[in-house]
Parts: sequence; structure tokens; C-alpha cells
Amino acid sequence: MGRRHYVDAACVRSSKMGGMTLLRRGGKVTARLRRRTGALLVDNFFRGISRAGKLHPHANPQRHDVVVQRDIAYLDTGLPEHHLDVYLPGPLARGEVESAPVVLYVHGGGFRILSKDTHWVMGLAFARRGYVVFNVGYRLAPRYPFPAAVTDVCAALDYVGKNARRFGADMDRLVFAGESAGGNLVTSLAVATSYRRKEIWARSIYDAGHRARAVVAACALLQVSDIQRFKRRWPHMSGFIGDRLGEVSDSYLGDPMQHDETLRDLADPLLVFERGDTPDRPLPAFFAPCGTKDPLIDDSRRLQAALTQMGVPCEAKFYPGEVHAFHALVFRPNARRCWADTYAFLDKHVPR
Repeated sequence: MGRRHYVDAACVRSSKMGGMTLLRRGGKVTARLRRRTGALLVDNFFRGISRAGKLHPHANPQRHDVVVQRDIAYLDTGLPEHHLDVYLPGPLARGEVESAPVVLYVHGGGFRILSKDTHWVMGLAFARRGYVVFNVGYRLAPRYPFPAAVTDVCAALDYVGKNARRFGADMDRLVFAGESAGGNLVTSLAVATSYRRKEIWARSIYDAGHRARAVVAACALLQVSDIQRFKRRWPHMSGFIGDRLGEVSDSYLGDPMQHDETLRDLADPLLVFERGDTPDRPLPAFFAPCGTKDPLIDDSRRLQAALTQMGVPCEAKFYPGEVHAFHALVFRPNARRCWADTYAFLDKHVPR
């Protein structure tokens, strides 16, 4: 069976969605259009920051002794979303060392905006630390709803495992990392590589024996269903933020009941841990940094509580006054603290 099997199921479902579906929902059209307009504004804002940041001299990978190989296809679909970038530490690129630990990085954006290209700073940050970084793109909702993104990151991991040697990537020192929606996806990867599942694309990476030593799930949305829990927890939440959260659930997951209960675990990986399901292989250690003004903070707290109950190492750190994805602004003091804490955690669990 070819690599295209990863995307077939999600493509079939996505072909059933479109403008006519939206129109049939009557009164929901105005709210949906408002949400999509808001998503476009946020997307353009962060893309603008990313492009501006690249103009700074310190954004040049050569200044950090990092070599970047861009737009490598990990699936042969022809879609630009099925590409990844590889960040190589200079000593590895020059052949001064034989191998290096690996970070598979998955970007955030509510499953529907941003890309690997907006998250170049994450690849650069880990590569400076000595990791081979595979910065992964994936298909976005609403055009490609759940489980498209999960199948894509599984396919990317499969590609990395099959091609690790030519990049000098040591799969015995593997890290999954991502923020926001990316934190959800790498946590789902941890589930798929630790539990024997029935989905062919999840079973493939399980059978290949891929296992991360650590997961960095930063400011992660770990349960896509019941998005109203955030509004119950934060009753004075602004309408703009409420819309951003609502569009995540609507565009990515839709009605949770339309999905098989087992499959839903890969949209709500936190619930797997809260149930205490016994893994078939040991779960990796988790690091969960989050700002105290991030509305998603409760998911990080719940993750720490659930994994601790299971006996799995989980270190959650909370940074006073910080908002969602604050660590991306690497020049700020708390962002630097967060990165230092991340590196310290990884040094404990991933030999360098």
C-alpha cells in the first residue's frame, strides 16, 4: 500500500463540505463568516510578523550555524501542505558529528491558519540547540477537516523514520513538539505511537516502532470537543477570542458525534489520559508551558494532573501575565525563560 493511504479518508469527507453546506445552515452563516473574517485577520497578522522577523539579520540561519533544506515532500500528493523543512545543526551538516537528536515540529494556528513557513523561528531555535528539526506542514480546515491533519503528521513521522539516516537524525532521541493546535497534534502522535490503534495510518507508525522520548505541548488545545468549557471558565472572555475558539471546533471537528468514538480520541487526546487508558508502550515525558492569561491554560493543568496520575513524567510551567503562544516572541524575557525551561526539560529526557 502506498503512502497516499494516509490522506484518502480525510479527502473523501472534505469533498462533502463546501459553500452549499454553509448556506443550508441558515442563521449560522453570519456567525461563520464573522469567524472566517477574524481568522483571516489573525492569519495575516502573524504572517506579517513572520515576514518582518525574517528581515532581521539574526534571522539568517547561517548566523546560528544552521543549514535549512526547504520544501521536501513527505507525501507524493503534489499538495504544498505535504512538505516539510529540515533544519540541520552546522556540525551535522559539515559531517563533524554522525547524528543528532530529532525534533518533529508541528505548527499551531487553530488547525486552519499559519504554516511551517510562519514558524521558522521554532525550527531555528531547536536547531541552534543541536537538534535536527523537521518542521512539518499539514492540510488545514475547513477545506480539510479532522482527521486530515492527524493523518498528515502521522505520514510526516513515517517519512522522517524512513529517511532519518540520510539527514543524520537519531530516531532513538526523538522529540515531538508543537504549540496550540500543533500541541494537540503532537499529543495525538504520542497516543498513536503508544497505543495500538485500528486506523491504518496510526497503526503504521505504531508498527514501525517510532517512539518519542519527550513531547513539548506548548499552550496546547488538548480537547477540541466541548469548546464551550472555555467560556464557562472565562465568562468575561471577549467575543473575538470566543469566535476564534468556536471556529476551531466547528471547522476542524464539526459535530463530534459524526466520528467514531475511538477516532475522536485523536482530536481529544487529553481524554485518553484522563480515562487512564493503559498504553501498549510507555508514554513519553511531557513538557507543557503556558501563559497565565492564556484561555487554554486549563488543558495544560489537566494534562499534568492526568499524566501524573498515570505515573508519566509531566512538567507544566506557567508564566505570569503571558498570553497565548507568547514564547514565539523570542526577544521577550518570559519567552526566553520558557525556551530555557524547554531545553532544560529536554536535556533531562533526551541525551545530547
